[in-house]
Amino acid sequence: MHKAYLLLRKIPRGKVATYGTLARACNTSPRAVGSLMRSNKHPDLYPCYKVVKSGGNVGNYSGAGGAKRKISLLKKDGIEVRDGKINLKKFGYKFIE
Repeated sequence: MHKAYLLLRKIPRGKVATYGTLARACNTSPRAVGSLMRSNKHPDLYPCYKVVKSGGNVGNYSGAGGAKRKISLLKKDGIEVRDGKINLKKFGYKFIE
């Protein structure tokens, strides 16, 4: 099990992480994190919908329903999404290193 999957479970409700912050916490690259998120076979256990692009763009979602489903899950989590973007100053999560 890759550390990135385990860290996903530590992102609190109402917060998101960027590919970059998750990558730094795992000592890997944002692209590697993106590949892991795309290959996540258990999005119910490892909530990859909580990972967004560095500028706050929601990005895609490999789970059923695609980006629309990701936005729905984020909103259900209490995260405001406007025009496909999230305010990272308000909703961004930083891992303790």
